[in-house]
Amino acid sequence: MLSDSKKLALVLALFFVILDLLAAAPAAGEELQVSAKAAILMDRDSGRVLWRKNEHQRLPMASVTKIMTAIIALEEGREEDLVTVSKEAAQTGGSSIWLEEGEKKTLEELVYGLMLRSGNDAAVAIAEHLAGSVKKFSFLMNRKAREIGAMNTNFINPHGLPDEEHYSTAYDLGLISVYAMQNPRFREIVATPGRTISWPGQPWERYLGNQNRLLEIYPGGDGIKTGWTTAAGRCFAGSATRDGWQLVTVVLNAPQMWEDAMLLLDYGFNTFKREKMLERGRPVITARVNRGRAAKVSLVPGRDGYLPLQEGEKERVRCRFQIQESYDAPLKKGEKLGEVQLFLDDEQLGTVDLLAGEDVPRISFLEQLRRLWVSILM
Repeated sequence: MLSDSKKLALVLALFFVILDLLAAAPAAGEELQVSAKAAILMDRDSGRVLWRKNEHQRLPMASVTKIMTAIIALEEGREEDLVTVSKEAAQTGGSSIWLEEGEKKTLEELVYGLMLRSGNDAAVAIAEHLAGSVKKFSFLMNRKAREIGAMNTNFINPHGLPDEEHYSTAYDLGLISVYAMQNPRFREIVATPGRTISWPGQPWERYLGNQNRLLEIYPGGDGIKTGWTTAAGRCFAGSATRDGWQLVTVVLNAPQMWEDAMLLLDYGFNTFKREKMLERGRPVITARVNRGRAAKVSLVPGRDGYLPLQEGEKERVRCRFQIQESYDAPLKKGEKLGEVQLFLDDEQLGTVDLLAGEDVPRISFLEQLRRLWVSILM
């Protein structure tokens, strides 16, 4: 039997352990402590920023650069294309998949080498194949960044090796990562644990093991890219999906890169709830139709509209419809006619396309005259 004094000591010890555990789990709205110099947490579907730190500070981002390289490769190239590796590509320094001058690889193999093993040689081979040179490819990267909304980013190369004019921000990289993770093929590649590709002249093949430990150590971890240089420190863009809900985080110059990423993802999943605000195909508004078999057309969301919301926010969400006063027939079911914007107070959190809910054929000239005559007689 324990004495009363020992029982009291045990109770007090348990009490302080519980206090420590509570202190280690941030509540909603509580400031998180991360090692990263800059960081951001975003919802993939809406792009809503759920947490931020120095998100607009320009910083080097090392191989996180390669997210944009892969986007350009998948959108502008064909994965079955054969790429001949140049001397410049083969001699690129830093991380490598050991490409050799004159070797032929499919663009698909190079993208896997780029994203799983962070091959700088693969990055240059991709750039030269698609644009003719690293400089011209960097132009494509910067143009795409502007299209996405990453206005505080400048790419000088496709791999992220140090250059004073090569920089981005946590916010911009969040936008780029959110954009990339909306591409099913990109998601498939970055979630691949490992891939084997050919190695001509060797008795074995190249094995490309994914360097992203989040795939193994975090429940739901499914992307996306690591990076490190002395100038940039440890950098990471990561993602995780739970119950169909995907969050994206970026940490730059983060000594505790994995811990930071997991802490932020935990914060998002624990603090916010994914709420369905719009249902795909369910009419939300009607619009007038000119010279149509029907006088109105129903407008339906082109996809389900979800928002990550904290307690008490759902009641403050409002819809703003961006549509014309009327539309000219004929209209085809599924044709885009406008969009609905989702606002939380004055902050826009998401946009969903509005489509024609049904076909509306155009009436003939004689039918128009008949309708006019009937309206006059009435």
